[in-house]
Amino acid sequence: MQRTQSPLLGRLARANPTTVFLVTLVLVLVALFTPGVAGGVLLLALAAALVALLATTWPVQAPQTRLVRLLMLTLLVAVALVKLL
Repeated sequence: MQRTQSPLLGRLARANPTTVFLVTLVLVLVALFTPGVAGGVLLLALAAALVALLATTWPVQAPQTRLVRLLMLTLLVAVALVKLL
């Protein structure tokens, strides 16, 4: 039996990795340099998007990749919470 793929996952699979990295880097830098609560909220929004992506791709990731992604997500949320406080 073949598994159907959602249109969103198809679009994500075709995305240029370099472009995705650069856009994410710009978003993180903007959030880090935005003062106060606004920067923290931007970082939390990015973390929420990463949680959704992580949950979607969890079954196909190697255990080492899962660990690294969880560590990076934890770091991102910690920095967001520090900015909020």
